[in-house]
Amino acid sequence: MACNINIIHLHLFHRTSSRAISGTTLTTTFRLGTTQNALRKPSSRSLSTSATFTWDDVLRISEPKSVSDEVTDLSGYFEKIKMCNRGSEMRFEFMPFVIEDQIVGYIHNEFAENLRKFQNVFKFLPDNSNGGCHGGRVTLHSSLKTPEERTRAVGEVVKSLGKPLIPGIRNELFPVISSFGASPFFSLERAAAPYFGIKVYGVHMNGYVEKEGQKFLWVGKRSQGKSTFPGMLDHLVAGGLPHGIACGENVVKECEEEAGIPRSISSSAIAVGAVSYMDIDKYRYKRDVLFCYDLKLPESFIPKNEDGEVESFKLIPVTHVANVIRRTSIFKPNCCLVIINFLFRHGYIRPENYGYLDLLQSLRSGDYS
Repeated sequence: MACNINIIHLHLFHRTSSRAISGTTLTTTFRLGTTQNALRKPSSRSLSTSATFTWDDVLRISEPKSVSDEVTDLSGYFEKIKMCNRGSEMRFEFMPFVIEDQIVGYIHNEFAENLRKFQNVFKFLPDNSNGGCHGGRVTLHSSLKTPEERTRAVGEVVKSLGKPLIPGIRNELFPVISSFGASPFFSLERAAAPYFGIKVYGVHMNGYVEKEGQKFLWVGKRSQGKSTFPGMLDHLVAGGLPHGIACGENVVKECEEEAGIPRSISSSAIAVGAVSYMDIDKYRYKRDVLFCYDLKLPESFIPKNEDGEVESFKLIPVTHVANVIRRTSIFKPNCCLVIINFLFRHGYIRPENYGYLDLLQSLRSGDYS
């Protein structure tokens, strides 16, 4: 399926010391396959180019000599968190998806109309006891009693609806659960997860190197063939948490596939908490929790992608990565949250910075369970 081409504007504010020069904005426009909108409207006094961005572009944008190096200016970070938490005002358009009296997801009222014809799989209940603003909720037919039966039946519906309604089907199953660690009610195709509003968990790992007292992050550039966020910047290693695999083991697996990191090194990855967000976009209701990991890598290690999902890697100083996060929208959005979390934990963002606690709290804006 061809990727839609949209334009992301990267606003670089020229500053002298800590004061902006009024009216001077450099806007660089890159064409990326993403559904994101520009952070701001381009200035009437802007210089625009249209191209697929390169590592040279990234390094130029990140340089403190281009724009003052204000890692502790938190406004850009707040913008990225806002980008991951869109559409809260649209929650009334979704009805609860309930199994065994537990809310496991939320389905848009219009998308739900596509499910009504599958009367042997889905049942629509009229009462409002579980918070449905339109006087209803969705559940599965009572004949579907086991996780295996539910997985098979819902899977056939997803396959029947196909690409026009659920693009990017990849035959990867995610567990449908009420909270992390709970027994799954069934498993659902990964691409369908946001259309059913189920909780999705993933692992994101920052791989870093220390050289001469300075920390560097390995950053990946996603393949142009990816169905989501092609060509954008990403962590060294990240992936969804499928059914039947523990977080730590998933990190080891993804390390091998995405960056060629052997188990002898990846097993040293440290779990450092989690971030969450809630994003509503039309029929899609994403409720994601990302488990964060840090891995200190040897200076001599060079990552190598093994599964074709990453185009290339670059080792960049942490402060420069922070500049890219603050100034642009070329990172896959949820990666920004994990990198901001890294900046907190490694002392780049401190309590002295205005908005410290609000920013820290906003990293867990989603359903944190």
